[in-house]
Amino acid sequence: MLPETVQTMIAPGAPVGAQLHGILRDLILHNDLPPGSRLSESELAARFAVSRQPVREAFIKLSEEGLLEVRPQRGTFVRRISQAAVMDARFVREAIEADIVKLLAARPDAGLVEELRLQLQEQREAARTDAARFIKLDELFHKTLADAAGKARAWALIEGLKVQMDRVRYLSLLRFPMVKLTAQHEAIVNAIGDGDQQAAEAAVRGHLREILSDLPAIFEEKPEFFEEPGR
Repeated sequence: MLPETVQTMIAPGAPVGAQLHGILRDLILHNDLPPGSRLSESELAARFAVSRQPVREAFIKLSEEGLLEVRPQRGTFVRRISQAAVMDARFVREAIEADIVKLLAARPDAGLVEELRLQLQEQREAARTDAARFIKLDELFHKTLADAAGKARAWALIEGLKVQMDRVRYLSLLRFPMVKLTAQHEAIVNAIGDGDQQAAEAAVRGHLREILSDLPAIFEEKPEFFEEPGR
């Protein structure tokens, strides 16, 4: 069931199902609801003071995202992290973002580069003290690139694919190489500012391949969070 600290107030005027989906999604991504956690429609409806229908809607969407699984006669549970889904999402993300930075480097925008450099400063500050904030800033950095290239829809596609990647990132907060990732972000910004498409592409591909070296160690540390290979 949900941690006691979870805010259960539903904002008036906004779709209830979407709000519940967002709340539960964040709890799963942050591993506050670890794999194997059982979720009950009736208990959640009572906790949030809503009907069971919007809870059911949230469950359906979370299941489609690979975050929940329904076990007949047993209930609904948080799924383990799929290593295959992590690797597939990384592959797709790299392909899309490589083209995004090439588009930006083809026509360097001084305003965009200035904005990204301000973000880099925030990242450096967060890297010293706050890993969770750094992850949010990392998300903002990549979204800013996509928006600037006119690829907001492509970013929305990436967001839907990378939920398992995000679970791994929050699972590995203590080993998250924030200083190294900030340096990689800076290399991307420099290449865009210089109008160097080849360097921009190489920088973003190297950056997004960081998880390839981290994933085996994270799996070894937290095997209970991952599905068995081949599933």
